[in-house]
Amino acid sequence: MDYKNAGVDIEAGYKSVELMKKHVMETMRPEVLTDIGGFSGAFSMSAFKDMKKPTLVSGTDGVGTKLKLAFVLDKHDTVGIDCVAMCVNDIACAGGEPLFFLDYIACGKNYPEKIASIVSGVAEGCKQSNAALIGGETAEMPGFYPENEYDLAGFAVGVVDEEKLITGKTIAAGDALIGIASSGVHSNGFSLVRKVFPMEFEKLNTHYESLGKTLGEALIEPTKIYVKALRCVKEAGVTVKGCSHITGGGFYENVPRMLHDGVNAVINKSSYEVPAIFKMLATDGNIEEQMMYNTYNMGIGMVLAVDKNDVTKTLEAVKSSGETSYVLGEIVAGDKGVTLK
Repeated sequence: MDYKNAGVDIEAGYKSVELMKKHVMETMRPEVLTDIGGFSGAFSMSAFKDMKKPTLVSGTDGVGTKLKLAFVLDKHDTVGIDCVAMCVNDIACAGGEPLFFLDYIACGKNYPEKIASIVSGVAEGCKQSNAALIGGETAEMPGFYPENEYDLAGFAVGVVDEEKLITGKTIAAGDALIGIASSGVHSNGFSLVRKVFPMEFEKLNTHYESLGKTLGEALIEPTKIYVKALRCVKEAGVTVKGCSHITGGGFYENVPRMLHDGVNAVINKSSYEVPAIFKMLATDGNIEEQMMYNTYNMGIGMVLAVDKNDVTKTLEAVKSSGETSYVLGEIVAGDKGVTLK
């Protein structure tokens, strides 16, 4: 008896590392001081030595049950983007710039090519957010996970000068709410998605005219990364007073997280077109509208609160980043919360 007979293939682990190296190297920044394969990742503080009060911000998250979709479609090269996005978008919400990222993959059996494909997506997410992929772990756990399944999670660290932290404390009545478009369902609410749509290869590979693609393509579309868009807004001279990443819990849970007592966010549902995938989900699943807005991003992945005089600059800055944005509504005096009308 040996470790391989017990279900853990050390040689496959070595091969995975070799296959993923090219993807990892594409994410390197000058501050990275270690090579892949070491026991830890080292990152120089030179990236923020000139800040008055450098403040570290962090985020950790996973992909969730969206991975079930990847298993059925046998498509593993984009879920890594979701993993990075869920972490770095939270950092961007605080005004931070992501510095580095670490991933964790746990699988029933290590198929090196599949692991490398997963990491290629992680690397792509890191490139989109300018974060270095400085480390990670692949754990082969036979008997714990099914042979063809895996879990994927990650952890990111960013930095912001303390005086530029986005805290929501200065939000005031009259401020405008700007929404930045999502790419689809992102990586939340898939337990409900899987109840509505059968996770069957044939169903997922059916093309729908309303979607302009197959159902599987629409659902597996990776989470949008908003780091560049928020950077462009800041570089345009706009002070972002509050920022909310619309993840699990939709509008009702996430928008109030950026508010303080005494202000209410009023959002006009007609201010933008809800993407077809959400309309299809609501219709096929017979899901009430309030539940949809309480579960999904409904086409808006990030909400910003800015001074009403900065609306034009904000919209132009987001456009310059390649993203689409809308004026969703405004801040009014009232009970802390969000009002959709």
